[in-house]
Amino acid sequence: MSAVVGARMLDGVRQWLAENGAEATPARVAEALRAQGRVLGDAEVLGAAGQLRSELVGAGPLEPLLADASVTDVLVSAPDQVWVDRGRGLELTGVTFESVSAVRRLAQRLAAVVGRRLDDARPWVDARLPDGTRLHAVLPPIAVGCTCLSLRVVRPRAFTLDELVAAGTVPPGGDRVLRALLDARLSYLISGGTGSGKTTLLSALLGLVGRDERIVLAEDSAELRPDHPHVVRLEARPANQEGAGAVGLDDLVRQALRMRPDRLVVGEVRGPEVVSLLAALNTGHQGGCGTLHANAASDVPVRLEALGTAAGLDRAALHSQLAAAVSVVLHLVRDRGGRRRVAQVQVLERDAAGWVRSVPALEWGERGFVPREGRERLEGLVGVRLG
Repeated sequence: MSAVVGARMLDGVRQWLAENGAEATPARVAEALRAQGRVLGDAEVLGAAGQLRSELVGAGPLEPLLADASVTDVLVSAPDQVWVDRGRGLELTGVTFESVSAVRRLAQRLAAVVGRRLDDARPWVDARLPDGTRLHAVLPPIAVGCTCLSLRVVRPRAFTLDELVAAGTVPPGGDRVLRALLDARLSYLISGGTGSGKTTLLSALLGLVGRDERIVLAEDSAELRPDHPHVVRLEARPANQEGAGAVGLDDLVRQALRMRPDRLVVGEVRGPEVVSLLAALNTGHQGGCGTLHANAASDVPVRLEALGTAAGLDRAALHSQLAAAVSVVLHLVRDRGGRRRVAQVQVLERDAAGWVRSVPALEWGERGFVPREGRERLEGLVGVRLG
């Protein structure tokens, strides 16, 4: 906050607005400023009013960063440590907060916007703001020294596959492979680490689904924004303060099956919903897909095995369902320069013992995908020659 707009002035404006039952409109904030008895010129009043309104109903000092179309993540770890990701790795910005308390106040206010509790009794929150931004915050003493605030920006328009090729996420000619995958109505998973671009790629691919098809999304936090005319979006809900009313992803998947989906999509497979998803993909729901956190495409069967076991599905049953349900894995990575790219396309097949393994079919290359041992199997699945 500037020297003109201090914590005392902000508190005074809050109190005046509360006492007068006024909304934080620019005019009302300016009126509240003048009521503080300070001698300010018109330009100063307008500037301070805008800054105060940002503090009261916006994202405070972070608003210019969130408004930057190139920013995907805003991370606050200390009053003078505000980082952003513009697709090239993390960058330290010049944005600062006046104190540790100011960071805490912003985190608590953002949580309150979506009706979530954030205090000493409930020191963390994971929620979606009204504009779609993903909010995560942790208060001290759980976060040592300062409230840690993470904001994942969800852009209102999804990237197209052509734009991902131009940006280098998909190699030259790789769009032909992905279009063939969709046209063949194969079920697939997009794997990768946090921030590798899984949601971005999935949104782009869903935008290519036929306009006469119905897409039903089940997400823990609604982040997918496919450019498609017929999308039904279901979002999980946490328990209320009494511990009741929770709706999990497994509940959403079961409900989605009753909504006549042509394409069933699970935003992120990370819990018991894996059982319902695999069951659904084994009962005639072709072309289903989802994302999964994994270090490598070869780790996907093991990752799903762990999730299935935790949900009560034994190993043999999980592998049997997986072999029949999912055909392809698209794996994304971020290189040291922060660039997101499709590192591998792998196919799933059973080994001699009956366990599912992931076989490389195509790998990233600067001039296009490079064929690997599983290419012929992939070509057989999509029905198209790939090289």
